[in-house]
Amino acid sequence: MTRTWPNLVNTEGVRGLEQNKWSKYSSPEHNVTTSLHQNVSGPVGLHAGRNGQQRLEKNFTAVFERPMSMGTRCHQLAMYVIYEAPLQMLADSPSRYLREPETMQFLGPVPTVWDETKVLDGKIGDYVVIARRHGRDWYVGAMTDWTARELNVDSSFLPAGSFQMSAYQDGVNADKLGSDYKLVNSKVNNKSALTIKLASGGGWAARLTPAR
Repeated sequence: MTRTWPNLVNTEGVRGLEQNKWSKYSSPEHNVTTSLHQNVSGPVGLHAGRNGQQRLEKNFTAVFERPMSMGTRCHQLAMYVIYEAPLQMLADSPSRYLREPETMQFLGPVPTVWDETKVLDGKIGDYVVIARRHGRDWYVGAMTDWTARELNVDSSFLPAGSFQMSAYQDGVNADKLGSDYKLVNSKVNNKSALTIKLASGGGWAARLTPAR
């Protein structure tokens, strides 16, 4: 689609976080479905971000005045890698992001256009793992539906050399409190085994930069 219409920026059609004001449409299962079929044809317009408190399915209620989102904080972070959206946005009040500088360390530099994309693993409606490159930096995002999973991801997509990886992963209590996450810094290369643990409705997001 972008080769046919190079001036195309975004297209609507994905139920984003605005849906959480009145429905349960924008769920983790919805996200892992649309990311593997609707986003294939070209960029999409999507409301991603915090959008209030992250809740599990059983604790979610559609509230128009103070909306919440379903799934975990890391699920939301991963959406900025999983979805191709050159005109990206942050749902929710700016003050909520300013109170969390650690997550902004990821959201601030994450690109909106990419030089290379590799789908590492996935099953429509169940889970997805995508790696994208911008310049020399790589970003990896993983999301699951309401089923907790442990995925072993092949890192051979990386070029030769060592990379510094900053990974945002679901916290030990993410199955009860969706906002619980942990930032882990490590060094990896194209022979490293990446084990990704996803809570129910969970996600994983990482930035990999060439090590100095």
